[in-house]
Amino acid sequence: MAQMTKQAMAKALMNLLEKKTLDKITVKEIADLCGVNRQTFYYHFQDVYALLEWIFITEAESVVSRHQSIDTWKQDFLAIFQYLQRNRLFVINTYRSIGRDSLEQYLYKAVYVFIYDIVKKEADWENVSQEEVEFFADFYKYAFVGLVLEWVRTEMREPPTMLVEKVERLFNRIVTKI
Repeated sequence: MAQMTKQAMAKALMNLLEKKTLDKITVKEIADLCGVNRQTFYYHFQDVYALLEWIFITEAESVVSRHQSIDTWKQDFLAIFQYLQRNRLFVINTYRSIGRDSLEQYLYKAVYVFIYDIVKKEADWENVSQEEVEFFADFYKYAFVGLVLEWVRTEMREPPTMLVEKVERLFNRIVTKI
């Protein structure tokens, strides 16, 4: 029952974020849309930002956790872009609001594990230390998240498939040469 309540609140917040930015949304609005009182909301979440973070964490697990291999990285990146595009207004209004940090943190968490696994599996480990693996994974994490944030900032004009093709060309030139 608690999971269903959280999901209802998440759906309500996502619907509200399609219409306005996070800083304009109140707990009362979310509770009213779900047919619960404010206390029920606070039983599950500290505030609207905690709900937003829960949404991103839950979505990250469902979008990225299925794959994480060099053979499927394109599908994984495309899945991230497609998720963001399917939830375009929610993502753009999150980006434009005070909750932008939550979007960035979601992306950093979702992407790091995925990229770390790729770098670890593909690198020539005779010459690369664990510290370097972590550095490479961080580097690519920041590059990918920067690309995504710029794409969101420009209101997702470029098709996700074109972005993934560009990343693939870069990956093929760099990652396989580590």
